[in-house]
Amino acid sequence: MILNSLVTRVILLTMLLVTIVIGLFTLFHIRREEQHLIVSTKESARLLLSTVEKSIFNSMRVGNSQDVQSILEMVGRSPHVANIRIFHPDGAVQKSAHPEEIGQLVEPYNLSLYQNNRVEGIFRAEGRDLLALVKPIVVDERCSSCHGPGRKVAGVLKLNFSLSDLSGQVWESYQFFMLHMVVIIVILSAGISFILLRFVKKPIEVMTGKMAQVENGDLSVRLEPKNDDEMGRLANSFNSMVDNLERAQKELEHFHYQQMERADRLASIGQMATGIAHEIKNPLAGISGAISVLAEDFPKEDPRREIVDQVLDQIARLNKTATDLLYFGRPGKPEFSWIDTNSLIKETLFFLSQHPEARNIHRVKELAKDLPHAWADAKQLQQVLFNIIVNAIQAMAKGGTLTVRTDSYTTGDELFITIEISDTGPGIPDAEVEKIFVPFHTTKTQGTGLGLPICRQLIEQHGGRIEVVSRIGEGTVFIIHMPAGAGQTGLNEEDSRGEK
Repeated sequence: MILNSLVTRVILLTMLLVTIVIGLFTLFHIRREEQHLIVSTKESARLLLSTVEKSIFNSMRVGNSQDVQSILEMVGRSPHVANIRIFHPDGAVQKSAHPEEIGQLVEPYNLSLYQNNRVEGIFRAEGRDLLALVKPIVVDERCSSCHGPGRKVAGVLKLNFSLSDLSGQVWESYQFFMLHMVVIIVILSAGISFILLRFVKKPIEVMTGKMAQVENGDLSVRLEPKNDDEMGRLANSFNSMVDNLERAQKELEHFHYQQMERADRLASIGQMATGIAHEIKNPLAGISGAISVLAEDFPKEDPRREIVDQVLDQIARLNKTATDLLYFGRPGKPEFSWIDTNSLIKETLFFLSQHPEARNIHRVKELAKDLPHAWADAKQLQQVLFNIIVNAIQAMAKGGTLTVRTDSYTTGDELFITIEISDTGPGIPDAEVEKIFVPFHTTKTQGTGLGLPICRQLIEQHGGRIEVVSRIGEGTVFIIHMPAGAGQTGLNEEDSRGEK
């Protein structure tokens, strides 16, 4: 539809506004012109009435009453004069431009002017508008010979002035102003329409076409600003937006490429881990058994026995590395059940309290009361807790505080529990935080770099996630988010927040 176009609506509304404004302005001028014509007509009628009055007075003063009738008939021949007469205050016509009405009574509206002490009025009679003027004829001592002594009204001079010419002039003015109004509206509407179509609609259509190209994936399109106005600034903003989209697309493509490389690398690692586990674990078990048998032939005080123990330690380390590789390449499927997270944390901390490096560590438990049960694999979750807590203890080689907190929250219709493990160690640099979950990346001389990647893999299998927040000199916080069972609550009432 035509009204769906913004420019069309603006043009129509502008034309309507221009029509209303010019129409009101024209109406005001027509009314003003009409008032001027009425005032001018009244002045002409008063002047004519005053002239007739003086002529009548001069004739009556010399006693020539026949001249009065002649004067009225002569004035009455004017096309602008409908009638002129002299009537008695009681309403009887004494003299008139139309002799046949002498002796008759004047019209009620003519008589009412005099009786109401009005000097003029506009009436409609005989199918036309008339301006009626009345003026009493007062006699004084100069007329005492005919009218007796004293001042009195001898008659009323009445002039009916035709307003036909005035109506014609008003109509001509109306036509003149209306014609000018139409011409002005047409010119302004055409000019405004041209401006909007040329400088607004056309650039918008061009921009719409370019945006459609961008929507279809073509980020090479650009607009060329022609003027330094709003449309030019809009074109510059459009170009800037497309530049940002193109840059973001390239970054996404680069990131996607990196992710694909990472996925390929992880797949290769998984295949390699499985192969290494099968190829190394069995020979290592045989070597370890053989060395153990040989070590039995050495007395306890034999220095070679210490060397053999060191060899067995290194074999155990290699066996653990192979086990980690096997587990990373082919992690076991979780066996889900309802578990009490607080109890699992207490059990894990109890085992770790026997760790040699945990002697100088102050442990703090802040376990939420009535914590919902988690739907998880207890062994895998304990493995994750064990790995993260051991890393925290090792980060505080000179002592510190290990804090474990639990809590719960709801996102939408899903209930989650959080396990927060924090230490007061030296912290992890920002560049290292991004790499701690990368397989084989480690800062330890004796680590495999697979512990945290395995932890993340296990948590993600449970539908959760791990967050890391670290500040240099303050410590590191690992936050585990795990789905919880709706309506399930913890059974350990003695667990409360602030337990230490």
